[in-house]
Amino acid sequence: MKKVHVALALASVLAGAAHAQSAVDVYGVLDMGFVRDTGRIGATPTAGNQLSSGVQSGTRLGFKGTEDLGGGLKGLFVLETGIAADSGGFNQGNTAFARQSFVGLQSDLGTVTLGRQYTSHFLTLNQVADPFASGLAGNAQNLMLPPVTAEGDRAIRMNNAVKYVSPIRAGFSGEIAYGFGEIAGNGDASRVITGSVGYDMKPVAVRLSHFRKRNNTDTDTVSSTLLAANMDFGLAKLYAAIADNDWLGAESRDYLVGTTVPYGEHYFIASYIRKDGRGADAANNADQWGLGYIHKLSKRTNLYAAYGQINNDGLAAYRVGNNSANGTGDKAFNLGVRHLF
Repeated sequence: MKKVHVALALASVLAGAAHAQSAVDVYGVLDMGFVRDTGRIGATPTAGNQLSSGVQSGTRLGFKGTEDLGGGLKGLFVLETGIAADSGGFNQGNTAFARQSFVGLQSDLGTVTLGRQYTSHFLTLNQVADPFASGLAGNAQNLMLPPVTAEGDRAIRMNNAVKYVSPIRAGFSGEIAYGFGEIAGNGDASRVITGSVGYDMKPVAVRLSHFRKRNNTDTDTVSSTLLAANMDFGLAKLYAAIADNDWLGAESRDYLVGTTVPYGEHYFIASYIRKDGRGADAANNADQWGLGYIHKLSKRTNLYAAYGQINNDGLAAYRVGNNSANGTGDKAFNLGVRHLF
């Protein structure tokens, strides 16, 4: 009997050790909000009142896991699908796991991942530059990411990508990624190169990023270089950024300033962005200002409200969107609830 007890105890210990070496987490976001688009872009009417999914953060369901391979080496994966909770479908072109889907290895030397992933440029905009963190009306995506093209994903994600992320050393880190175009007969078409270097040690974060996507010809390219910084004073966090862009021949420079102010369960957001056209597009300018408010009901649930407005000059036709929609007018109001799980 004692031998049986010992065997059972040993099996329990081994099972616990095996579980600790490998783990899979299920996570997600459910975000639903009221969106009112107003104003006009040329003669195109706005969508008016809508109930939208993913206004502050994209609604999603994800699976992620790690496995200890020994010797400081780990295997990892992420599968994440965008969900249109207002209609029960999928986002990102109604494609499953189009938010992220990659596998990789991690060690003390850094992390290498392969698959569909965020670009280094978008992560810099989202994590360092934008006080709205790419969500709600007034977010920086409206002016500081390229428009949707037949071959583009607005520089947010890239397919067929190999990415290396360095370990953090004394606050310094970097990453670089290459996305294969996989166009038959033209190995250079649709390829993506993106990377960033930065320093993040509270209260200061600074990051420089670059994105370049070569489409069908050498002149048919989308490129952008972004320098972003923020400083956390406790009572408020200040943001600033500048970007130089060449989007399919349309040149511009962006300037951003913003702030977030936490106060207990209240969180206030404000930003201003100026887009100056360059060269042949010198008259195509735009200004955006945005205001946001988040009320935390718990660690996982919050209410939100936001307003954003763009003033377009010349032939500029920028729209006020949110995290999951590009918008249809030059003004928008959001009101909704987000739950994390």
